Formats: sequence, C-alpha cells, structure tokens
Amino acid sequence: MITSSSMLPMFLPIMVIVYGLFILLGLYTLYLIIKLLIRLIAALDIYLDEKRNRRL
Repeated sequence: MITSSSMLPMFLPIMVIVYGLFILLGLYTLYLIIKLLIRLIAALDIYLDEKRNRRL
C-alpha cells in the first residue's frame, strides 16, 4: 500500500521543475513587458515631437 508520505519524494523533482518553469515564464513575460514599454515610450516621444513641430 502506498501512503501519501511515500509519494512525496516521487513528486518533489517534478514540482521543482514546474516551479522553475513558472519562474522562467514570469521572467520572460517581464522582459517582454519592459521591451513593449520602451517601444511605447519611443513612439510617444515621436508623436509628441511631431505635434510640437506641426508636422502631420
């Protein structure tokens, strides 16, 4: 008979891998959000420069 305490060591490596993948996914999402924000700031800067200089 398999008890819950004897199954924990079997699932521990799988849980560590899953948590690691979630951490990597979170870091990649943060990287993409920062990259998007940099592009948005650059686009806003170009838009405001065009509006100030009356170039349409």
